[in-house]
Amino acid sequence: MKIAYFTHSLASCWNHGNAHFLRGVLDELVQRGHRVQAFEPENSWSLANLLKDHGEAGLHPFRTLYPRLLASAYAPDADPVQMAADADLVIVHEWNEPSLVARLGAARRAGARFTLLFHDTHHRAVSAPEEMRAFDLAGYDGVLAFGEALSEVYRKWGWGSRVWTWHEAADTRRFHPPSEEQERRGLVWIGNWGDGERTQELEQFLFAPAQCAGLPLDVYGVRYPEEALATLARYSANYHGWAPNARAPEIFARHLATVHVPRRFYATILPGIPTIRVFEALACGIPLVSAPWEDAEGLFRPGRDYLVAEDGEQMEHHLTVLAREPALRAELAASGLATILAKHTCAHRVDELLAIAARLGVANMETLTP
Repeated sequence: MKIAYFTHSLASCWNHGNAHFLRGVLDELVQRGHRVQAFEPENSWSLANLLKDHGEAGLHPFRTLYPRLLASAYAPDADPVQMAADADLVIVHEWNEPSLVARLGAARRAGARFTLLFHDTHHRAVSAPEEMRAFDLAGYDGVLAFGEALSEVYRKWGWGSRVWTWHEAADTRRFHPPSEEQERRGLVWIGNWGDGERTQELEQFLFAPAQCAGLPLDVYGVRYPEEALATLARYSANYHGWAPNARAPEIFARHLATVHVPRRFYATILPGIPTIRVFEALACGIPLVSAPWEDAEGLFRPGRDYLVAEDGEQMEHHLTVLAREPALRAELAASGLATILAKHTCAHRVDELLAIAARLGVANMETLTP
């Protein structure tokens, strides 16, 4: 099968979490013998920021660990329909321009041979519905939503059985426990500051508990304004800036535990949608403690795969206990990893995608020999 995926960026994960999952899924498809082509706009803001901060060296981890993946950069006046003309399945991520989304939909409506899916991995359907309404999806065959709560939004918009819940997952070829254990020390949090969606929560469930528990805290991420850096300094957290996602396993391997602090929309009106970091952390065998988050879909086993803290005081307690009880850390790590390997790898998601494609009658489902 020939698959075309229109993304914001495949090469850059600078403030672009969808790149994590996309790399794993596309690489799995290639591994199985499908022909995959990714397309991304020239000078995407994620890639532009990465190159500005780190130059070409910032692309080295991706190029080294994903040598089979390439993306074609297209100019603003390029015709996406022509680019996708020979594809059997076309998937368009919601971080694309509405004009591109509309042109592909119009081509499909006019009889283009490819099956066309829209991929939504954000909370804008509830936080900024007017932005999502700007996308003309009339010609699309279906929607892939990264959580059941988001799927329900699309059902209310009239998509019915043509929306599928397609969670993110861990690329376990690269995200796995270290082959040899090394000394672990302190806590780590890999995440972007963003637009103030969880500023209060980070202070309550990460910075203050880590300090009170006497655990050093390493923080990686981007978009930390001066006030955020001042907050980190006040809590004696060590800020390291951006880290390539491909380096996350080695970063996790140096630390005792990590913390999940969901963005406000995923803790309230879109429950049950974990971020990609939950999948990746558990796949790497690092104990995880979560701020309040409802696993509405039963993806994990709270209390066994990870611990849950209802308030800052309980978070401090969990972190203190984890620091002094290696047996508990080992038990959590093993349980979380087992759940990932059983249900939440990119290979599982490819199985799901191929089942959806078969249901839609995608042509040429067989693999292609080189």
